[in-house]
Amino acid sequence: MPVSWFLLSLALGRNPVVVSLERLMEPQDTARCSLGLSCHLWDGDVLCLPGSLQSAPGPVLVPTHLQTELVLRCPQKTDCALCVRVVVHLAVHGRWAEPEEAGNSDSELQESRNASLQAQLVLSFQAYPIARCALLEVQVPADLVQPGQSVGSAVFDCFEASLGAEVQIWSYTKPRYQKELDLTQQLPDCRGLEVRDSIQSCWVLPWLNVSTDGDNVLLTLDVSEEQEFSFLLYLRPVPDALKSLWYKNLTGPQNITLNHTDLVPCLCIQVWSMEPDSERVEFCPFREDPGAHRNLWHIARLRILSPGVWQLDAPCCLPGKVTLCWQAPDQSLCQPLVPPVPQKNATVNVSTWEKVQLQACLWADSLGPFKDDMLLVEMKTGLNNTSVCALEPSGCTPLPSMASTRAAHLGEQLLQDFQSHQCIQLWTDDNLGSLWACPMDKYIHRRWVLVWLACLLLAAALFFFLLLKKNRRKAARGARTALLLHSADGAGYERLVGALASALSQMPLRVAVDLWSRRELSAHGALAWFHQQRRRILQEDGVVILLFSPAAVAQCQQWLQLQTVEPGPHDALAAWLSCVLPDFLQGRATGRYVGVYFDGLLHPDSVPSPFRVAPLFSLPSQLPAFLDALQGGCSTSPGQPADRVERVAQALRSALDSCTSSSEAPGCCEEWHLGPCPTLE
Repeated sequence: MPVSWFLLSLALGRNPVVVSLERLMEPQDTARCSLGLSCHLWDGDVLCLPGSLQSAPGPVLVPTHLQTELVLRCPQKTDCALCVRVVVHLAVHGRWAEPEEAGNSDSELQESRNASLQAQLVLSFQAYPIARCALLEVQVPADLVQPGQSVGSAVFDCFEASLGAEVQIWSYTKPRYQKELDLTQQLPDCRGLEVRDSIQSCWVLPWLNVSTDGDNVLLTLDVSEEQEFSFLLYLRPVPDALKSLWYKNLTGPQNITLNHTDLVPCLCIQVWSMEPDSERVEFCPFREDPGAHRNLWHIARLRILSPGVWQLDAPCCLPGKVTLCWQAPDQSLCQPLVPPVPQKNATVNVSTWEKVQLQACLWADSLGPFKDDMLLVEMKTGLNNTSVCALEPSGCTPLPSMASTRAAHLGEQLLQDFQSHQCIQLWTDDNLGSLWACPMDKYIHRRWVLVWLACLLLAAALFFFLLLKKNRRKAARGARTALLLHSADGAGYERLVGALASALSQMPLRVAVDLWSRRELSAHGALAWFHQQRRRILQEDGVVILLFSPAAVAQCQQWLQLQTVEPGPHDALAAWLSCVLPDFLQGRATGRYVGVYFDGLLHPDSVPSPFRVAPLFSLPSQLPAFLDALQGGCSTSPGQPADRVERVAQALRSALDSCTSSSEAPGCCEEWHLGPCPTLE
C-alpha cells in the first residue's frame, strides 16, 4: 500500500520515524485510471501552454483535486530515485444543451448524450532545475457522465525529484475550461525515509543527533572516520531568507556544543558531503522547543520610531499584534486604554509557549526624555461632537469634572491647552478619536516657586540659628582642647593619670583621655580611637600631652632600635606611639606637642631624643610653666591665677604620694633605674 503524502507529513514531524516507500521497477512513466475510466499516456513530454479559458460546449471533464504520494523508482535494486506520484480526481462540469439552444434535432442530441466523454489532461511539474509536462487522455463512458458528479481519478507514475526539494504541480485540461489546480510541497530528505541503502546520494550524508548536556546542547554528527563534510549554522528569519552564523569544513565524526541561550526557533543546520553534487541535509530541530521560544523573547527589542510606527528587532519572525495600553506610574501592568483605542495588526515575534509581551513607551523616541505630561483621550460621540478624559491611576477622568483628582483640579486649564493646540498628538483613529500628551511644566513651575521660597526662608533661619549657636558655644567654651596620652603601668599609675586629667580640666582645659572613653575605645579599637582624637585635637588648634613613664620610654627605645611600628588592635601604648611618632620624625611636632613626666619617676635624659623637640616639663615642680605652655595663644591673659595653680599642684602631690606609698603594684610608681634611651640619628 503506498504511503499517502498526508500520513508521510505526520510521520516527518519533530522526531521523524523511518517510513518504507513503494518501489517501482518500470523505468518509464505510466498512467492508470480508476474503475470505469480508460487512460492513455502520450509518449514524451509536451509544451506547458495552458491557453486561455473557454466556455464549455456541454458536459466536459475537469480536474477537481490533486494528491501526491512518494515512491521509489528503482531500475536497479540499490540505485533508486525519489519519485512523486500524482493522483488527479475528475468530475463532469457543465450540462447538456436544450434542443432549442443547440439547434439540433432530438435524435442528434440523444446520440451525443449516449457518446462517451473524452478529455486531454495536462500535468505540469516543476522542481528546480526540473520542469516537465505530461499529457493523459482520459475517456469516461456515457453512463458515468452526470453533470456535477465525480467520475473517478487518474494516476500518473511519476515525476522524479531531488531529496529535500520544493515541488510545484499544476493540472488543467486542453482546452482549459476552468482555472488550473496547483499544489506546492516540500519533499523530505534522507532522514525520515527508508532510502539510505537505496539512494546513492544518501550513502555519504552526515546524520545529526541533538542532545542536552547540562546548560549546553550537544550536536553529534554521525560521519564515518576521515570523511570530509561541510557544516553550516544559520538563521532562517523568513521562509526564503538565510543568515549565516557559522560555516566550517570538518572531518568526521564531530561533536559540536551550542550554548542553550543561543537557541532560537529559526536556528537551522545544513550538513553535506564535500563530494561533487552531494545532497544537503537541513535540520531545524528547535522550531517547537520551549526554551528556544523563551530565548527569542529575551533578545527581542521593540522600538517606536514615531507615533503609529513600530520596529521589532528579533532573529525570527512570527505573527502577532500591537495595541496601545496605559501604565500608571504606581502600577506594573500595562492595561488597555479606557476607553479602548482599537488594536492595529502588525508582524512581531510572539511565542506560542508563553504569554509574553514586549512593551515600549511612546515617550522613548517620540517626545524625547520623559516629562510629567497628562494623557488625554479624545472620543467622538457624534458627527461633530467629541468628549475628552484624562488618564489617571484611578481611570479616565472626564473633563471638566468635580472629582478630587489632579486632572479634575486642572480640568479647565487642560481643556484650554487642548483646544489651543498646545498638546502633542500621539495617536489618531478616524472612527474613535485620538490620544494627546499635554505638558504640565507650567503648572508644576507655579507650585514649585512657592516651595522654593519656603525652602530658602527655612534655610536662612536655620543658618542664622546655627551661627548664633556656634558663637555662643565658642564664647562659652574659650578653652583649649588637650589629648593626654600615657602608658598603662598598673592601677596605681592610672589613678595618678586620672588625677592629672581631672586637675587640668579645672584650668579650664577640655581634656580627652582614654580612661574616660572606655566604651568608645572598646567599640572602635585603640588605634582607630587615638587616630581620630589626634586628628580632631590638631584640627581645633589643640595640644597633645605625652606623659612619659619608664614603660613608655622602654617601648619607645625598642621601636626606635627596630625601626618598625606594628601596634595591635587593643595595645594602647603602641597605638598612640604609632599616631604621634611620624609627626616627630618628619618635623611636624613643634607647637602641637608637650611632653611631661612626674617628679621622681623618670630622669629627663631618659626621654628619647626625637621627642625632645617638644617642650618637656616635670610635674608638679614645673606646673606653672607647663600650664602656660598648654594655654598657648588661647589664653585670655598671660599666666594663671596663683590659687588655681596651687590647687592643681596640691592634687598632683596627693595623687603622687598615694601612688608611691601603695603596695598594689610595687615598682609601678617607684624609681626605675634606667639609662637614657639611645638617640636617633
